[in-house]
Amino acid sequence: MISSPVVSALKPHMDFTPVCPEVEIGLGVPRDPIRIVAAGRERRLVQPSTGKDLTVKMEGFASSYLSSVGDVDGFILKYRSPSCGIKEVKVFQSAESKTPAGKGAGIFGGAVLASFGGLPVEDEGRLLNFRIREHFLTCTFTLAAFRQVAAARSMRELVRFQAENKLLLMAYNQKEMRALGRIVANQDKKGIAAVLDDYAIHLRKALATAPRYTSCVNVLMHALGYFSDGLAKGEKAFFLDALEDYRQERTPLSVPVGIVKSYIVRFGQAYLAQQRFFEPYPQDLVKITDSGKGRDL
Repeated sequence: MISSPVVSALKPHMDFTPVCPEVEIGLGVPRDPIRIVAAGRERRLVQPSTGKDLTVKMEGFASSYLSSVGDVDGFILKYRSPSCGIKEVKVFQSAESKTPAGKGAGIFGGAVLASFGGLPVEDEGRLLNFRIREHFLTCTFTLAAFRQVAAARSMRELVRFQAENKLLLMAYNQKEMRALGRIVANQDKKGIAAVLDDYAIHLRKALATAPRYTSCVNVLMHALGYFSDGLAKGEKAFFLDALEDYRQERTPLSVPVGIVKSYIVRFGQAYLAQQRFFEPYPQDLVKITDSGKGRDL
């Protein structure tokens, strides 16, 4: 029932399983506010108007629900919610306090992070930030594509996936990119199940942190090398100017990427055409709107 432009845009591309932990533990609609209270080293979920301590109920629901949720590619949680928030939830010294003493995760949100920390987990407020949204979508769609590869249980499909994601992995984490390459090479002759398990672990590590803009610049310069002999001097200069604009935060990554994609079409570069780096998620999800809170959040 909560309106989110990001979630609305994603509905044609993702299957959502909506859940409200507060309703699930018996709170009504509408309901009196709840809050996180610090009790020594513990955090309690309380409802000041009734004096109820809902911690055990919420922890029990979180454990039960998350253990049965099945295969998922990510989570979108409620911004600053005492139950579902992941970062900016106000923490109070007591149920009666007027001023928060700190911030942290909600009870359910914290359980999601603890159980599914290797998956993309965000809240709808943070997804208004362009860079956070771009990272979340890239990870979610990449992990969903890998889930299909894992279901096929095919080394051929895994080799294809690794090849198609080489530049994306180069941008995200070169150490893990090389580790993933060794896993695919499978010199120890492991069975497909063990290979896929190892690959899943390192793929999540590779995608754990958004790439630095300098890494994206390096990938684009690497891609430029495929066309250097066919481009006129002015064309190269135009691309390098666009790359510098991106480096200086004057334009989004999509601008130099768009130029390279035009070169891919022009020169029929089959290898680059298959690279997920140039279209990590559906094109109609590319939005340049931003919360204005900076690209390094």
